[in-house]
Amino acid sequence: MKIRVTPQQEKAPSTPVDLGKGKVKKPSYGRPLELFREGDIFVHPRGLTVTNGLCSLFATSFHEANPLYLNQEYAKTLGHSTCPASPQLVFNIVLSLGVQNDSEKAMANLGYYDATFLRPVYPGDTLRSLTKVMERKDRGAGKPGIVTLRTIGLNHRDELVLQYDRKIMVAPAGNVPDIGKDVASKATVALAFPERTETAIEIPEPKRAPRNLTGTKTWFDDFAVGDVIVSANGRTITDEHVAWTYRVGNTHPLHYDRVYSKGLSGPMSGEPIVYGGLVFAWLEGVSSRDTTENAIATLGFTEGYHTQPAFSGDTVYAINRVVDVQPIAKPAAKTTPADLRKMSGGEVVAEGPLEAGVVTFQLIGVKNVTGADALSKYGEALFQKEVDKKNHKIAEKVFEIERRVLVRTRGG
Repeated sequence: MKIRVTPQQEKAPSTPVDLGKGKVKKPSYGRPLELFREGDIFVHPRGLTVTNGLCSLFATSFHEANPLYLNQEYAKTLGHSTCPASPQLVFNIVLSLGVQNDSEKAMANLGYYDATFLRPVYPGDTLRSLTKVMERKDRGAGKPGIVTLRTIGLNHRDELVLQYDRKIMVAPAGNVPDIGKDVASKATVALAFPERTETAIEIPEPKRAPRNLTGTKTWFDDFAVGDVIVSANGRTITDEHVAWTYRVGNTHPLHYDRVYSKGLSGPMSGEPIVYGGLVFAWLEGVSSRDTTENAIATLGFTEGYHTQPAFSGDTVYAINRVVDVQPIAKPAAKTTPADLRKMSGGEVVAEGPLEAGVVTFQLIGVKNVTGADALSKYGEALFQKEVDKKNHKIAEKVFEIERRVLVRTRGG
């Protein structure tokens, strides 16, 4: 197709400036509390195609040590055609694609719950996300309310790759300036929302991977309930976080617009805040040599809370505590389908031979103090949920979450 055009002529000087009513448009994104209705489904814009370059850049920028995400030949020994995308990259894309609809007007992200990675994502896959409003709790006239959202991520074959819930705090329209009568992102109803009906995780059949490419103390056999693993190295966050915010699709100005962030009141006022998903990824990354170097897959996470904001210039450190270890159970005689790894009733069941077990880590993140110093200063209080504390909260603690990982045994 050809489109024939004439040479472009200057038009602005001869076009009258009209600032009258209805002529000046100020698009608005996100939703005030009143526009969250239980059962509504939001289809998020754009989508994002995962590339080899993005996968590699994310894995190296966020200190991933598992060769599954770095070494294509190693990944092939675990049954993959190439290196899959880091689960942290998948999570950050799926969440970020929904910010324009879900949380661009949110006052706070309150927590992540029941996240499950259901199948790998590979370079060339295109991700999109949808969100369902599960619950809205009003707290009185003029007060912000709590909205519970369920978000799913789909690939371009409409296969479910990720599902999680999160809670956000949202102000009603009376507390949001210039909201107007129209909101750019409107709720879409009567749409398919293919959320999971059972927790069945699909992974390729692993082969015997090389044993000289990973550490010697991160096999399933090395972890016992109660172990506390203090990672030595931290990560200083620079202004790179601004570029990463939109690289994964996050549109909230709190993370990249200094005029916006300084115009806020209260504790959020000041320099742009580092998008929390990136903080989570850096904490996982700096501790991956000590915890997940021999992981086959990340199964999911829950009870995740950003307890303090992080800013450019902060250095974050990670501490992991083992809170559960679970060997893979032998499959029942009639367990189906054969290509799924099933988790039910607290027991992990794999079809076919799988030399691995599930380790649940409680991940704690602190800033501007080493993990060792934080542990020495606060002891067991470091592992108590900040959300449950009325007093004596830890100012240096920035994040807490529980995550489940499928880890190879020494014989695997």
